Amino acid sequence: MLLQIPVGHMDNFTYVIGDSGEALVIDPSWDVDKVLEETLSKGLRVVAVGNTHHHFDHTKGNKEVANKTGAKIYAHRNSPLHKDVTLEDGDEILVGKIKVKVIHTPGHTHDSVCFLAEGNLFTGDTLFVSECGRVDLPGGSAEDLYHTFFDKLLKLEDDIKVYPGHDYGNKPYSTIGEERRSNYTLKPRSKEQFIRFMQEP
Repeated sequence: MLLQIPVGHMDNFTYVIGDSGEALVIDPSWDVDKVLEETLSKGLRVVAVGNTHHHFDHTKGNKEVANKTGAKIYAHRNSPLHKDVTLEDGDEILVGKIKVKVIHTPGHTHDSVCFLAEGNLFTGDTLFVSECGRVDLPGGSAEDLYHTFFDKLLKLEDDIKVYPGHDYGNKPYSTIGEERRSNYTLKPRSKEQFIRFMQEP
């Protein structure tokens, strides 16, 4: 089961992955009660919180969710967040019978990860519909984002669905194939060209 829940005033999405009565909440921020009510209404118990990166608009609900459910908080090794479980590239989070794969995707931040589960890719602020995350904040790196895109995400199958951390596009989700074809930030470029491109206004 997959829930995409609009939250807060910054066009954020919080996600819930559920199976066999267990749930993983991805990027809880605002409207925690709404998220938990929707999760409970599906007969799911939250056992894990996963963060795509440490920015407050993706994590401010961590403690509240953990306190209300007993869930453990998962974040990448590079994350400054409080975490119960430290994630590395290639790790898996088990939710019921679903294996959620962790893909370290630095660029927007050093600790950015995407979560891949049953053909669904939760990209946080790494990749949006028709756009990508900025690299001019602390921990951002255009060079890292280049390798994330061209060495990792664009090597995934075209039919994998892309679920971003914000509703910034003309629709709430996409696919790797659609983004490969239409997202101007993913146009084939050399690393040097990509770095210059990301420095443009």
